[in-house]
Amino acid sequence: MDPLELVQLSRLMARTRGSALMRIGLIDGPVATSHPDFAGAQTIQLGGKSSEPCTLLDSAACRHGTCIAGILVARRGSMAPAICPGCTLIVRPIFSEGEPVSGMPTATPAALAAAINDCVDAGARVINVSAAMTWPSPHDELKMRDALDRAAQKGVIVVAAAGNQGTLGSSVVTRHPCVIPVIACDLEKRPLSYSNLGRSIGRSGLAAPGEGVTSVGSNGEPARLAGTSIATPFVTGTIGLLWSEFPGATAAGVKDAVLRGGVARTSVVPPVLDAWAAYEAMQQILGGRS
Repeated sequence: MDPLELVQLSRLMARTRGSALMRIGLIDGPVATSHPDFAGAQTIQLGGKSSEPCTLLDSAACRHGTCIAGILVARRGSMAPAICPGCTLIVRPIFSEGEPVSGMPTATPAALAAAINDCVDAGARVINVSAAMTWPSPHDELKMRDALDRAAQKGVIVVAAAGNQGTLGSSVVTRHPCVIPVIACDLEKRPLSYSNLGRSIGRSGLAAPGEGVTSVGSNGEPARLAGTSIATPFVTGTIGLLWSEFPGATAAGVKDAVLRGGVARTSVVPPVLDAWAAYEAMQQILGGRS
């Protein structure tokens, strides 16, 4: 099955490309914005370990950031899912091209907290975090909690990869009420064995395609990565389209629609994203474009 069909995104994408007023923060590696598949994309570069677009196109950081950006804002008709190319992408790199990255990139809680604050300051309404955290110290965990609290106060939703360690548990990120943690599933909706699971992930998270996804490759070749980091932008892009269609909605309303609020959850495995059901829920509440 096509990844977009798996999460019922095709019908929502047929309605809208997203609004330029809808700003999405991408906390990841730098993005090769010169790639032809980003022609017409509206991007804002913020400072960090690398405040410029990719300089080493074959670096792991550039490959990862470009792949995630492609899922979100590549041009429609490209090899990528290209969920919301009409939205504005705020690129806030936290991975240096000079650092080796194998598997899922990691960041310190302090670096991630600073990046979240920067995206909030730049006007992001939803932030995509396709990165795992290194083990936090109590001081760093406090910084992370403060940044997430500030995002919540500003009405920002954070969508974060649950991680690929195959563990059972939670973190300061997955437990926070403004965060939607995302696990990876295959194209038959089965959770991938290496996705992290836990009570907070099952209670307030979602599953999305984490394999069988092709996106933009920074080095000119198609990118076919896998894992929870690849699943995360499917949820982020859905939120970008929903908020574009219903700009007056609150963060709580959007989050409730995406998570199918009111449905009791007892499993450590979250349900698969249903983008069209989320749209219908918001339409029922808000009565069309607001």
